[in-house]
Amino acid sequence: MQIYLPIAEVSVNAFLLLGLGGIVGILSGMFGVGGGFLMTPLLFFIGIPPAVAVATEANQIVASSFSGVLAHFRRRSVDLKMGCVLLVGGLIGAALGVWIFNYLKSLGQVDLLVKLCYVAFLGIIGSLMFVESLNALRKSRRGAPPKRKKHNWIHGLPFKMRFRTSGLYISVIPPVLVGVCVGILAAIMGVGGGFIMVPAMIYLLGMPTKVVVGTSLFQIIFVTGFTTLLHATTNFTVDVVLAVLLLVGGVIGAQIGTVIGTKLKAEQLRILLAGMVLLVCGKLALDLLIMPSELFSIGTGGH
Repeated sequence: MQIYLPIAEVSVNAFLLLGLGGIVGILSGMFGVGGGFLMTPLLFFIGIPPAVAVATEANQIVASSFSGVLAHFRRRSVDLKMGCVLLVGGLIGAALGVWIFNYLKSLGQVDLLVKLCYVAFLGIIGSLMFVESLNALRKSRRGAPPKRKKHNWIHGLPFKMRFRTSGLYISVIPPVLVGVCVGILAAIMGVGGGFIMVPAMIYLLGMPTKVVVGTSLFQIIFVTGFTTLLHATTNFTVDVVLAVLLLVGGVIGAQIGTVIGTKLKAEQLRILLAGMVLLVCGKLALDLLIMPSELFSIGTGGH
């Protein structure tokens, strides 16, 4: 069933969009990622212009994350205090990111920037997560006791706050900075930023894995909602028809993903997420390197 998307100015299959929304929703519930890192490139692949894909995908992430976070609230695996600190940074970063996005759009360089950002971030983060997860999996199979987290430079920073749900007493500076980075990425790449947020919360802030997913989703809802609002009011690239179809699939998928996520070990979840990140990175890198099928040249037209 083909439908016309007015803002994107293309016709696509409605069931294909519902299916994509569902798959990304499942990932959102399982891993605590908004799923945008996967959905936005998928929208590129089916012919949606990058500027529209980025702005509209932020909208879909809000719904799938909201659906996922409700399931985590029921399990009491959301650190609200940490979520609010991350959110402060996230909103600042989102405003900054939309300004950068609009500036590059005026220069005509936004499509290339979005794709290059994806390849760089997904490649680095996917590789680091994959190596770490493999090591953690080997240790758990050998039955080695988990190492106690050593105190690092983060524990020496000022403005400390106690986060009871996560069992932490750390400075608010690192969570705010993580939030700013994620906010910028949300605006430029159309992602919830969970693929950056989740590893940063585990390895940088030292949060327990069981509260990371729910807390990440809580922060993603507000940052991506704010990003969508800014994109809609400043560059008018939010396609409502596309957003609604992705929303429906995403909400259903997130509930399924949360159930699957609780059945797997933390190490297995991390290695699956790392594999998926590397897969999408590889496909995008190939698309940038391979010569396009249609080459355009600019010449003077004769009359």
